Amino acid sequence: MELTDSHGRNINYLRLSVTDRCNMRCFYCMPEEGITKREHGTILSYEELLLISETAIGLGIEKIRITGGEPLVRTGIVGFLERLARIPGLRHLALTTNGLLLEQLADALHQAGVQRLNVSLDSLKPQTFSDITRGGDLKRVLGGLDAAERAGFPPPKINCVIMRGVNDNEILDFADMTLSHGNSIRFIEYMPAIKEDGWQRYCIPGSEILERIAGRYTLEQVDKGPFSGPSRDFRIPGARGSIGIITAVSGHFCSECNRIRVTSTGQAKGCLFSDEKTDLVPYLRPPDRERLAEALRGIVSSKPERHSITGEGYAHKNFTMSQIGG
Repeated sequence: MELTDSHGRNINYLRLSVTDRCNMRCFYCMPEEGITKREHGTILSYEELLLISETAIGLGIEKIRITGGEPLVRTGIVGFLERLARIPGLRHLALTTNGLLLEQLADALHQAGVQRLNVSLDSLKPQTFSDITRGGDLKRVLGGLDAAERAGFPPPKINCVIMRGVNDNEILDFADMTLSHGNSIRFIEYMPAIKEDGWQRYCIPGSEILERIAGRYTLEQVDKGPFSGPSRDFRIPGARGSIGIITAVSGHFCSECNRIRVTSTGQAKGCLFSDEKTDLVPYLRPPDRERLAEALRGIVSSKPERHSITGEGYAHKNFTMSQIGG
C-alpha cells in the first residue's frame, strides 16, 4: 500500500516525537530558560504512540524516526523502541539524539532494534559547542559516537547546523572528519524557528558551504539510498564518510518531501513550517483506529506543495523545534 499526497509524492516516512523535554538549550532551538513543562497527561503515552505507528504503517509508512526534544531523556524509551521495532511492515527505525546519553544507552538501543542514529553536533571545539548548547559537554557526545559504533551501529549521521560567525570556521574541520571516519556529515542551513530579528545573518547557503569545501577537496556526488532524507550527498574521493547539504532556506527540497510529523502531544503536521495541524488525541482517547487512519490520510492529502521560507522572511508562526520534533 502507498500513501500519496495531492502533489503525487509518495509519503512513507513518519517523524514521531516522544517528548518536548531536552537536556540541552541550543540557542537556535529553544529559549535559554527552556520551555514551559507540559502536564504529564498532555504527553502521549507509549501505548498511544504505538497505536499511531501501527496505524501509519498500515497505511503505507515504512520508516519511522524517533525525535524530541531529546528522546533518550524519556523514562522507558528502550522498551518502547523494542515494541516499535517489532511492528510488521516497519522497514526502517531511526532515532535522532544530541548524544549526551548515548554512551550508556547505545548497546540497549541497538539490541532494541534501532537501525540508524543521527547525532546533532554543531561544533568540534569544546567552548563553541558549550556556547551553542548553553553548557553541553562535547566530550560526552564524542564518547557517545564511539559507543554507538562499538554497539554495532553504522557510523551515525552527524547533523551540523552551520551559522555564520558562530561555527562556519569549522566547515573544513567537519569535512576533514569524513576522511578517516565513516560518518555522513550533514550541513544544515540555519532555519528561523524561534522569533529572532535579523535571523538571516546566521544563514549560509548550501552553495557557499560546498564552495568552501571544494576549495580544498574534489567532491563527487553520491547516490542516496531508499530511506535517505532531503540532503544532497557528496564524497571526497577515497574518504570513508560522506558530506550532505540540506538547503531548507536557499533551495527548498519540498518536491521530494516524503514525510509527515506527529508531536509528543499528538499534533500531526504535513510540513514542519506549516501552521496547519490536526489533533489526533480525540482518536486516541478512547482509541479509534478507523478515525485515526482517516485523520492521518487527511494530513497526507492536505500536505502543502512547499513551505514559504525564503531568504527574505517567512510566514509561519514561531515555534521551538523541541515542541514539534527536530
